[in-house]
Amino acid sequence: MKVGHFRQKIKPLMMPIAIVAGIFFHKEIEAVAFLAPALIFAMLLITFCRIRLSEVRIERMSWLLLAVQLPVSLAAYFAVRPFSEVAAQGFFICIFCPTATAAPVITQMLGGSIARLVSFSLVSNAAVALTAPWIFAAMGDGDVDVLTAMLSIARHVVPLILAPLALAVIIGRTVPRVHTVLSEKQAISFYLWSISLIIVVGRAVSFVMSEPAEAIPLMVTLALLALVACAVQFAVGRRIGRACGDRIAGAQGLGQKNTVLAIWMALTYLNPLTSVAPAAYVLWQNTFNSAQLYLKMRRGDSAPKGGEARRQKT
Repeated sequence: MKVGHFRQKIKPLMMPIAIVAGIFFHKEIEAVAFLAPALIFAMLLITFCRIRLSEVRIERMSWLLLAVQLPVSLAAYFAVRPFSEVAAQGFFICIFCPTATAAPVITQMLGGSIARLVSFSLVSNAAVALTAPWIFAAMGDGDVDVLTAMLSIARHVVPLILAPLALAVIIGRTVPRVHTVLSEKQAISFYLWSISLIIVVGRAVSFVMSEPAEAIPLMVTLALLALVACAVQFAVGRRIGRACGDRIAGAQGLGQKNTVLAIWMALTYLNPLTSVAPAAYVLWQNTFNSAQLYLKMRRGDSAPKGGEARRQKT
């Protein structure tokens, strides 16, 4: 079998293989976990070379998605709070958490508009950085220094989004040939994401398994609430995206979450057990992404290039 043919055969299975590998080799993955930020940075740099900075505009879809992310997260919290404060916090953080930094990569693979996804990602992360400290101050178990928390959250979300975008622009203006090469090597992002997925899933599994056995019933509840949050957000995001001309960017923008940030925020500002919910969300959202990519690759669809995806048909 030729290498190219084998690559086409194995590509639809890469995501499920990565998830299974992360589950079974979660102990060994800790040794290479430090590579995750570099992998995400490289993925985003390659992906951002497909867009022009002028295409990144805050449009109606971004505000509609944000109108779901913030109010619905609080509504979810108050709906579950009478039954369990920890479960309520877990449900809240799975919806409140901003768009994943790697979401543009998956959006590009599925044929959505990278520019639209990046636009909402900036809005989503900025909104969380500004509002989270106030919410955590009211919701958390201890006192929260609002300004310190705001700066700390911003430090975790801003560089990994803006730095690769800025570098892509600089490369495009100073060494356009390199920019062209990177823009034509989008397949690399897929394999980098597969590797990073192994790390993300492995760390999530290790985290959940480290929790005490007596917390299993509550952890199951948190995992199920994370599943509900994941399914609803992908569905609602797709509906909003379809109404705005890009169902894929809408679904990924609202459904694909920065779970690493969510786990950190839960551990730092909420009941630590709450972090089981975003850890479970890692598995749910990546299972969903894997299914989407598998079906797309099996169909043999090709993603629209550059800004063409922005006006894709629904």
